[in-house]
Amino acid sequence: MSLQPLATLHAIDVHFHAGSRGGGVRALSDVTLTLAAGECVALVGANGCGKSTLLRVLHGLVQPSRGAMTTRPALRQAMLFQRPHMLRSSAQNNIALGLWLQGQRWRQARQQALLALQRVGLAEQAQRQARRLSGGQQQRLALARAWALQPQVLLLDEPTASLDPHAKREVEALMAEFANGTGTEPMTLVFASHNLGQVKRLASRVIYLEQGRVLADLPVQEFFDGVRLQQLSPAAQLFVKGELT
Repeated sequence: MSLQPLATLHAIDVHFHAGSRGGGVRALSDVTLTLAAGECVALVGANGCGKSTLLRVLHGLVQPSRGAMTTRPALRQAMLFQRPHMLRSSAQNNIALGLWLQGQRWRQARQQALLALQRVGLAEQAQRQARRLSGGQQQRLALARAWALQPQVLLLDEPTASLDPHAKREVEALMAEFANGTGTEPMTLVFASHNLGQVKRLASRVIYLEQGRVLADLPVQEFFDGVRLQQLSPAAQLFVKGELT
């Protein structure tokens, strides 16, 4: 059974202009891809290749200079940043506020927030100031905040880059659980990562970017296959070998 398309990018370019005289940087160039329901997609490539920009285009935070994106009607999605912003309030309120803004009553929002904290193993930290949590706890809180919104698509920008090994394992475990899903439709994950071990463990599909272009879009097993590797650019081969970051 084929996967149902969620979003399609049609030959998208993104330029970031500097100054009134034009010029600037081309962040993405001629990116065309389709995101399907149930996938776990890893965006990989060296620093500055366009991973973060592509995530922001998918989330509607950056508008393409050329091209367009089409999505399934009423698509629910959330985005998790490498360093999530924590409000000056309790962990529980950090989640409840988003639900309240969606129209839930405050009492109900706080109840749902507590369930979300339980989901990520932070129920005991519910009344603690979010900004006083450890880096790993803050990232799990951000995951709980996203999960509480019940998105169909979860976008993650280097979600474990600044975490210690134990915290990385906790966040990875939650990502895997979210991808497997607990309802009728699994959550679709798209995450940027430099951690190739993480990509192998979590992803079903790998998109390799180089200088804003998609040079490879393959199932994870094929991307790391030795024969396929020889067909990639020299920079991609070095990246997969861990010699280019």
